[in-house]
Amino acid sequence: MKLPRRTFVRLAGGAAVLPFVQRTGWAQAYPSRPVKIIVGFTPGGLADLSARMPAQVLSERLKQQFIIENRPGAATAIATEAVIRSPADGYTLLQLAASVAVNQAVNEKQSFNILADLAMVAGTITSPLILVVHPSLPVSTVPEMIAYAKENPGKIALASYGTATTSHVAGELFKMMTQTNMVHVPYRGSAPMLTDLISGQVLASMDTVTSSLPHIRTGKLRAIAVTTLKRSVFLPNVPTINEFLPEFDVTAWNGIAAPKGTPAAIVNKLNSEINMVFADAAIAAKVTELGAEVLRASPAQLNAMLTADVAKWQKVVKFANIKPE
Repeated sequence: MKLPRRTFVRLAGGAAVLPFVQRTGWAQAYPSRPVKIIVGFTPGGLADLSARMPAQVLSERLKQQFIIENRPGAATAIATEAVIRSPADGYTLLQLAASVAVNQAVNEKQSFNILADLAMVAGTITSPLILVVHPSLPVSTVPEMIAYAKENPGKIALASYGTATTSHVAGELFKMMTQTNMVHVPYRGSAPMLTDLISGQVLASMDTVTSSLPHIRTGKLRAIAVTTLKRSVFLPNVPTINEFLPEFDVTAWNGIAAPKGTPAAIVNKLNSEINMVFADAAIAAKVTELGAEVLRASPAQLNAMLTADVAKWQKVVKFANIKPE
């Protein structure tokens, strides 16, 4: 049967509107059951807390539980793959850390690609790393550190809180830009690394400000410089590495991601809600207590950060010949 032109146009227009109506309906109904946020780290660390803070508030605001599930291991690859293989419906989210970009650069042949298989949702917090040394090391500035390393090749043990972590590649970037020879010593976390650094078993490290700050204040560690482009509000008298090595920039940031294909309406709703969580003065104060800052970002901005980090770390991984564990 041939439909009259006016009837055909009306029906066609209705069909075109249907997907939009469905997407809007998804966002209005979401969430209708508990939401899981998978974290690739053990409980208690900065990355874990960056997911727990919004989860608690989102549970209250959206009247559904946002549950944290910790799946540490393989430089966050276990948690990342679990989310990527989940349905793209907004009910399984990933606590995203800057280290996923390092993992992608190191494991280019892994079964997933974070740039292709994840949808960015929102930023949460950001923090600089800091170059700290044991007080026995006779350096107090970046130029002194470079000079000492060149005069004593292979004598400085530069620790990290894990192979293929942001801490590791920050140290390798420093070595690459200064053409110095320091020995990388990886640990399984910041806590054991700091134990050996404070006792003098290793002499230097790139650590989070959050972990090192108490020991800097007591004089057990000496702060040399922070890794971000601007100085830390927590250590305003400590310079940036960038002040001596232009374009040196390493940021430990965290955010939330979802499987690729998650409806844009749900992604946008989550982005708006998470941004509102961190706009709250009480939450922002808690972030400050951790030695971090709020990172408010759109999905596009977060994606741009991740893309830039992967490209940067690919160069460093090649220079340092970092291999998957």
